[in-house]
Amino acid sequence: FHEYDSGQKGYLNREDVKVATVSLFGYKPSKSESNASCSITGSFPNQTILELDPFIQVMSSKMAAQDKDEEIRQVFLAFDTHCRGFLTLDDLLRACSLVAPHIPTHRMEAAFR
Repeated sequence: FHEYDSGQKGYLNREDVKVATVSLFGYKPSKSESNASCSITGSFPNQTILELDPFIQVMSSKMAAQDKDEEIRQVFLAFDTHCRGFLTLDDLLRACSLVAPHIPTHRMEAAFR
């Protein structure tokens, strides 16, 4: 919260909430999503801001709602460059050469035996 509170105001405005959401979840929220997050009232009713306790409440519920398999799906889709729905050894070798070149080839080959 404090990292995203530009100016150390004690609350987040809509832009601060966008930055926090990008940092925590990896996507830019829509204007309506940011407004919905900020509509939870604290000490400043009817204002588009989010204080610490409501921020924790909103972000905790978003984290709980996240699909735990989504990261795995995204990695799979990044590796499946030909959109075949399955990975080949060549797909794995190509992806790992870019993002994890320290992994020995024989370990990746062992995954396909």
